[in-house]
Amino acid sequence: MASIKQFQVTFDCAEPERVARFWCEVLGYVVPPPPEGFATWDDYDRSLSPEHQGSAVCVDPSGVGPRLFFQRVPEGKVVKNRVHLDVRVGTGLVGEERVAALEAECARLLALGAIRVRLLLADGDYESCLLMQDIEGNEFCLD
Repeated sequence: MASIKQFQVTFDCAEPERVARFWCEVLGYVVPPPPEGFATWDDYDRSLSPEHQGSAVCVDPSGVGPRLFFQRVPEGKVVKNRVHLDVRVGTGLVGEERVAALEAECARLLALGAIRVRLLLADGDYESCLLMQDIEGNEFCLD
């Protein structure tokens, strides 16, 4: 039997700290303490070579969810993501109750700078979900 591997999700972005703060708010994640031997993340960042400076991290405080890593890249987002996060806010809900839960979370995230793209209503195969973008245009779904 194969073992299950831990993984992190990496975001390429222009402003890693800003995007990390956004996703901490969305998911209830936190910024972990800086690596051992460093008083702050800024101290750690200054210890890196210039091409590796400017990253940020956030983690699930319960230790269950994957670590999120945000790295600065020079190029901007050009096309649709090939991978995206589904933020599970409507699990177990159907119909109008599910759409109401999606809309309530959408309203909260809009206040954080997210962008609403469109509501996809249930179609017999899939339940309703709401397509959104984070503060740098990365697509994600409220599911």
